[in-house]
Amino acid sequence: MGAGLAWEREAAGWPNHKASRFVDAGGLRWHVQVYGEGPPALLLHGSAASVHSWRDFGPRLARHYTVVAPDLPGHGFSAPPPRRLQTLGGAGQGIAELLHALELCPRVAIGHSVGAALLARMALDARIRPDVLISINGAFLPFSGIAGHLFPTTARLLTYNPLVPFWFAFRARNRDFLADVLARTGSRIDEAGIDLYQRLATHPGHVAAALGMMARTHDGLYALMEDLPRLTVPLVLFAASGDRTVPPAQAERVRLRVPSARLETLSDLGHLAHEEAPDRVAEQVLAAIRTTAPKGRGEADVR
Repeated sequence: MGAGLAWEREAAGWPNHKASRFVDAGGLRWHVQVYGEGPPALLLHGSAASVHSWRDFGPRLARHYTVVAPDLPGHGFSAPPPRRLQTLGGAGQGIAELLHALELCPRVAIGHSVGAALLARMALDARIRPDVLISINGAFLPFSGIAGHLFPTTARLLTYNPLVPFWFAFRARNRDFLADVLARTGSRIDEAGIDLYQRLATHPGHVAAALGMMARTHDGLYALMEDLPRLTVPLVLFAASGDRTVPPAQAERVRLRVPSARLETLSDLGHLAHEEAPDRVAEQVLAAIRTTAPKGRGEADVR
């Protein structure tokens, strides 16, 4: 479907663009933003998003941590992934190779939606060893029931049909259509946020990468669900009460499977909670890090 969005055209108006760099690692050209001071904190966005998802949350965290936020393979300005990086474990390997190229070992790992599942997979595979893993509306579990059988098949069919990404990209030119798609997550984001999602969604390559990630990581979630009880990294699960994409009950199921986990609620927010209320969510995340990470390691001065 081609390379990522054209950085030369989009850079000036992209959030935190001065922190952007391009890094070749694992056979892929990555777009990653690195900024702030303190222990490294790895931030992974969810499917169909990009580093823009952290546009306000990241700078708040950067007062205490060095934020490392890549675009996932094929998303935003990162190049499409080679086949070996297209599974949940493969994507984790690719991110580990990116971190090696950057010479950074994250002490804190924060993921949104499938980004949280990816971080958990990386921790289980010993690709990262953070002192705390923070999940914001993490999509850890596969769909259950008949949806669990239909979803991966449908997603694969959509992925393999070359016309689908172009169709969605065309529809996304209609702002009302895209605003409705975002509203169905249970979140209300500002006009600037809708603009950024529209710039992504009107690019067929980005749409194809998002569909591909949903199709290829779904099977990996079954294995992740079985492996979660082996997770030894302290896990804090933030679940938004109004999330219509990943039901809050899923976080409770994960908590029961992971001995190290604890659950906190983000009241009156939806799936994109960290974009709706970045200051409030950042404060809750910083408090969770302060009370969870071993003193002197993942913990920074967050007083």
